Amino acid sequence: MSEILQKAASETLQKPQPLLTGEWALFLDIDGTLLEHAEHPDAVSVSAELRSLLQGLDHKLNGALAFITGRSVAAVDQLFQPLKLRAAGLYGLEHRLLPDDDVEIADEPADIAALAEEIEAEFGRGQVYIERKGRVLAIHTRAAPHLLPRATQLVEQALAVLPKGYRVVAGNAGVELLPLEAAKGAAIRRFMDIAPFTGRRPVFLGDDTSDENGFEAINDAGGISIRVKPPAYTAARYGLAGVAETLAWLRGQL
Repeated sequence: MSEILQKAASETLQKPQPLLTGEWALFLDIDGTLLEHAEHPDAVSVSAELRSLLQGLDHKLNGALAFITGRSVAAVDQLFQPLKLRAAGLYGLEHRLLPDDDVEIADEPADIAALAEEIEAEFGRGQVYIERKGRVLAIHTRAAPHLLPRATQLVEQALAVLPKGYRVVAGNAGVELLPLEAAKGAAIRRFMDIAPFTGRRPVFLGDDTSDENGFEAINDAGGISIRVKPPAYTAARYGLAGVAETLAWLRGQL
């Protein structure tokens, strides 16, 4: 385990200072970072103020801003419409490298579809929400946290019968099954290889376990890694207390 991950539980991460100029590239998680979590992913909404803030940051950075999210790119567009930004969806299984580019959709394999149906049959249509995102299967238990252990057990058992190349990621209020190549760090590196990102210093803000891989990539690149509501152990080197403080910090960059 790296030294960064060995932070004592009592340690408080330092708040990052204002830093965004034309020399920086900005990568943003969405849920829990820009928007408060809801019991259902479709229950969130984006304010005109947030759209304006993101548009201003994108303009200031000459386009070197991208969403790095577990949502599909289509879901991101629906959420932020009419604003369209560069985005990596489904942890990098989908990319839109330019705001007006087409997106290659990540289809759902038959074995993942069958697993989703089995889990839906067990939990029914109650408080657990099963989100089918192509090759990614997410089980949201925010409305029923007592069911998280069982949800985690089901996807871990599935690893024994699925083709090799999947992993389980436990989050703050749910669990996901996703391909090994679905990694936020890889998505960030892909953007950093193209204009207008290349040659800049990267900044990444995220709030969950799935963002840790992104923080590690940012640290390796000499960038600024920022975890929202940081837990005791994180690869991020800076922290922000919550969504409200995150938005205030971003506004301070304009």
